[in-house]
Amino acid sequence: MFNNLVWMFVLLCSSVADEYSIRDANIFPSSPEIERGSSLELSCVLRKSDTPQRNANHIIWKLNDTLISPEEYKIVNETVSNITIHNFTYSTAYVECLMKYLDKELPLVHTVVKSGFRPDMPENISCIYFYDVNLTCTWSAGRETSFTTNYTLYRKLMSSPYTVRSCQNTTESCSFFYPYNDYSNDFCFQVEAKNVLGASLTECVSIPLQKIEKFASPEILSVKKIPGIKQLLMVTWKMPEKIIPLKHIICQVQYRNLYSNFTEFVNVSLNSKKDKIVSCNLTGLWDSTDYSVAIRCMNNESAFWSGWSGEKKESTEEKAPSQKVDLWRVIESSRSSRNRSVHLMWKPLKSFQPSGRILGYKIQYFPEKKTACKRTVNSTDEKITLFLNEEAYIICVTAYNSAGKSPEAILRIPSTDEKSSQMIETMVTSTLNEEVVVQWKTSEPETSTYVVEWYEELETDPFVRSWQYVSNSTEWKNNKKNFKPFLCYNISVYPLYGNNVAAPSYAQIYAQEKKPSEGPVADTDIPGKNEVTIKWNEISKAKRNGFITNYTIFYKPEDGKELNETVNSDILQYRLKSLQANTQYTVWIMASNKAGGTIGEPKTFKTLKLDKDDVFFIAIPVGISVLCLIGLWITCVLKKHAFKKVCWPDIPNPEESLAVEWPLASSMNNSFLKRVSSQTKSVDFEDINVLEYCFPEEGQEESLLINYENHVSECTDINTKGITNRDEKILHNEEDEAANCFSPSMPYVIADQFTRSQMHSALIPVKEVQPIEMVANDLFGSQQNPIKNEENDIEEVLKLEDFSEKALFNPYLKNSVKAREFLVSESLPEHSMDECKSQSSVLPPFQPKVSGQSYITLDMFRLAKAQ
Repeated sequence: MFNNLVWMFVLLCSSVADEYSIRDANIFPSSPEIERGSSLELSCVLRKSDTPQRNANHIIWKLNDTLISPEEYKIVNETVSNITIHNFTYSTAYVECLMKYLDKELPLVHTVVKSGFRPDMPENISCIYFYDVNLTCTWSAGRETSFTTNYTLYRKLMSSPYTVRSCQNTTESCSFFYPYNDYSNDFCFQVEAKNVLGASLTECVSIPLQKIEKFASPEILSVKKIPGIKQLLMVTWKMPEKIIPLKHIICQVQYRNLYSNFTEFVNVSLNSKKDKIVSCNLTGLWDSTDYSVAIRCMNNESAFWSGWSGEKKESTEEKAPSQKVDLWRVIESSRSSRNRSVHLMWKPLKSFQPSGRILGYKIQYFPEKKTACKRTVNSTDEKITLFLNEEAYIICVTAYNSAGKSPEAILRIPSTDEKSSQMIETMVTSTLNEEVVVQWKTSEPETSTYVVEWYEELETDPFVRSWQYVSNSTEWKNNKKNFKPFLCYNISVYPLYGNNVAAPSYAQIYAQEKKPSEGPVADTDIPGKNEVTIKWNEISKAKRNGFITNYTIFYKPEDGKELNETVNSDILQYRLKSLQANTQYTVWIMASNKAGGTIGEPKTFKTLKLDKDDVFFIAIPVGISVLCLIGLWITCVLKKHAFKKVCWPDIPNPEESLAVEWPLASSMNNSFLKRVSSQTKSVDFEDINVLEYCFPEEGQEESLLINYENHVSECTDINTKGITNRDEKILHNEEDEAANCFSPSMPYVIADQFTRSQMHSALIPVKEVQPIEMVANDLFGSQQNPIKNEENDIEEVLKLEDFSEKALFNPYLKNSVKAREFLVSESLPEHSMDECKSQSSVLPPFQPKVSGQSYITLDMFRLAKAQ
């Protein structure tokens, strides 16, 4: 079933294709070639048309795939359609005939159309006649035709219109070869050019063969000199065999001086019928000079010379050289004056005729003051090195050949201790147009001869130096081509007087400059806070390419504006100032000459936060502080006992005091203190406060103050009596009276160090807390006038007017703390114990205070031992 469907589909497609296909069509002309600018006519012919839809009405035309307007179509019949294209200008075009049916374009046939021009008439006919060889004519064809053009050359007799010979070619020349190149002066020549579009024919031009004859090149047999005859060469040559007979011939002899590259010509006339071997003498030549000789010949009526014969060389007769050599020297400095290297160089003077082939040179030298010590050296080179001592030397150089020797060239080498005079005052170099110019000014006008020496600055071989003698002038010029571009040359000018050479004047020059091949590499010192020193090295001489005129330092902070500084070429370091602190910079350097500048590799650096001055000013106070601390520490170490005594004074233990007994009954006596001390040792310090706040209540303050006043007056009398001197002697007979001055409820511990004034000062009411330093002053204060102090204290107490203010009593120390505690013993009467307890209930129990707050500990109440 599937196969049947496939066959049905194939048959249907084939029937449709047959319906819409055209079996064949033709186009006429098939490959048209027309004259450019003319009209093109083409016809498309259908071979078969079985249906009315296949006819010429459905034909369309295209030119280079572009539809041609239907207005140009012409339907001849049902099978022929014509088209006309006016003013066809394409050199080559593609024209196609198609059938348009059901909106489809079916190609039928196509052709390629070419256009061109008719050939122009050939012009400028010329011919060359080689006797019994060939006759060749050439012409110019004119413009390009775009078609193949065939040329025909006709040779006719002037007396007859018939053609004698003809030749064809597609190029613009044609030749008649032997034996078809008959000799006759009655011939004329005519050229026809022809292509598919037409032909053009020139007129017949008469050309006599003797006027177009060209010989083959003659052959030189010999060029030789005649012994004993100087300045002469004899040339012999052979004429070619095939020459038109009975005609006069002219030969031209060319001889060229190889030394000066100068060329001269000599014409020689001869009869070709008789002269087959010809000779000629060349006179007036230079002695001992090489010459090159060549010959060509021609018919005296012809317009063409033969080709030049091959060259032959020969030298004239020698004679002794007539001119001395051009001599110069280079004296190389040496550590040892006894072994100097003197490099001699010379060359023949090219401004004069040479005397012959130089076979060698003879060098003679001797000390100036020892002419008998002459030495001779022969050399075939134009240079030699002599090793001389410190004396002055005379050097002579002569050139010689087989005929003799030249005059001597003499040069004096000064001794090592001679100092040549400086004759040249100024020297200037410049480049003008295509020349290097050196000008100088001398202080000795009579000096007329100078030597200009020049060489590359980096050249170390002394023998490659160039030099030139200058006479009667203070200016020297040389072509730039003799100098290498972008290289530095050293130029020296030496004045000559006789055989002596004066001190030279030096200069440097670049014949041509360009910007340096590389830039300087920047380097930096250790940066500061606001400045840094930039350093760089000179560019190598081989890469400067000119004279460095200046350096430009470019520097740029990070994310900042680029800045620059320009310095002279002799400066190789520069300090950049006014930089930003703690900032990263990039710096690079450009070296410049007259032709431009080149930038080197960049360098980065970062400025410091602080410079040396800042560190210095910071270090001074720090150092002083450290020294002070060290000094204080040393002082503390050396005076630690004194400082301890001032800052932590020893409080006398009342228990061990022999100066005063406790003001109690005999039953209490010293057992009170012993019991207190023993109890404090057995009882925990945190549970029992040995020192408690014993301040009276508000109701009791007034009565307490009244009693205090009464006691003060009595105690004052007693105390003044008891103190007699500073020996701190204790009067025991006044103990009872002193005890009566104090209430049992207010016991005091009196040390032998205390004066009576200090005891009374402890009774003064304290209004505010005093620093511990003040307490120390009270404890260890001066005792120069205890009576007076005592009286002052009493007066201060008596002057108190307002006793309603709370007064805190300190029975032991003056101005120590606001809260003072009294020593309480268990053996005290009950009323005093109750009183203390009642006071303790008002104020909180004693707690030791933190650092910075004054307080009294138990150790401070140890009784002082007897001194």
